[in-house]
Amino acid sequence: MSTNKTTTPTRAQTLADRALAALERFLHIEAVGGAVLMLAAACALVWANSSQGGAYQALWHAPLSLGLGPYEVALPLHFWINDGLMTLFFLVVGLEIRREMHEGALASLKLATLPIVAAIGGVALPALMYVALVGQPGTLQGWAVPTATDIAFAVGVLALLGRSVHANVRVLLLALAIIDDIVAVLIIALFYTAKLDLAGLWWVAGAVAAAAGLRALGIRRAWVYVLPGGLLWWGLLKTGIHPTLAGVVLGLMAPVTVLKPWEIQPPVQRVQTALHPWVAYGVMPLFALANAGVALGQAGPGGASTEIASAVALALVIGKPLGVVLACGLSVRLRWCVLPPGVTMAGVLLVGLLAGIGFTMAIFIAGLAFTSDALLLDAAKRGVLAGSAASAVLGLAWGAALALRARQAASR
Repeated sequence: MSTNKTTTPTRAQTLADRALAALERFLHIEAVGGAVLMLAAACALVWANSSQGGAYQALWHAPLSLGLGPYEVALPLHFWINDGLMTLFFLVVGLEIRREMHEGALASLKLATLPIVAAIGGVALPALMYVALVGQPGTLQGWAVPTATDIAFAVGVLALLGRSVHANVRVLLLALAIIDDIVAVLIIALFYTAKLDLAGLWWVAGAVAAAAGLRALGIRRAWVYVLPGGLLWWGLLKTGIHPTLAGVVLGLMAPVTVLKPWEIQPPVQRVQTALHPWVAYGVMPLFALANAGVALGQAGPGGASTEIASAVALALVIGKPLGVVLACGLSVRLRWCVLPPGVTMAGVLLVGLLAGIGFTMAIFIAGLAFTSDALLLDAAKRGVLAGSAASAVLGLAWGAALALRARQAASR
């Protein structure tokens, strides 16, 4: 005769379970992740401009080797963070966009077209404004510097506003930033790259076909897709395209339906939930620490340096939001697109302001545009830093004003 006993958890176990549940909720609060990201960026900026600035630069340029048997790859630590770990961030972003395309703010053609139009406006107007503001010899090649949006920092700043901003505003910013990033990659390929290795496209095609085949076979375990994901990353790198876009591609291919009765959550949601704390509290702060340390240096002797710094800053602060708002407003008025539920033109302006946070990608383009003139490169970096900081402050202020207005309307 057997006796079934119900095990009653001890008080210690109950308290431990509650603590772990509270910790998990805390780790998924986006405002906390945004605060950690901004703190890491501030630490990097102070470190890079302190007496230990040389050690800061040396750390991220130190080689890190990965090898298997006779094969070894030695690249700077900065590369492994920006082109390696950040693939996880882009994977999480791709997963969120995939969910919204299935049943959210991007589920129809008119909804999905809006971030494309917004990104085009947010690229074209800053470039035109930069060209209009500079006139010194050797400055026009920097036209693409203010066109880029730093998706990690933009989303991190938006996260500081917490749940006071409608979720669809975040989705619109994510979609716009991804398209903006793709446009930036195309600009680099067409205007700042001497040669693309098209042989890498065979790796890309094979990896995408392998991932699609696994999905068609109904394989839903995330670890199975690591190998085709790695091949996709390598193919993009070999081609000359930013390899972190491999994360977006894999995210957009993730299954979005529940396979009953075996699954509680679809893979797209399960993987996103599992990766979020690692990305928010590991990958993104490390990314900020490695990239936000811009050595301000000494200003150049006026002329071209002043023009470049001013043009980049103004194009980010004014050109970006103006381009986004004008493009969205015109397309909605012409009924090419519709605004997502809960998003007004005031929310579009918030997206435009945060899109002015250029930072890493803008600095990267500046390095390609002004390779032969350190003074002009330093001026472009100062413009990016000033414009991105101003855009972040304006975005936070406008977002706080929108939240206050919403609370006042709800209390009436």
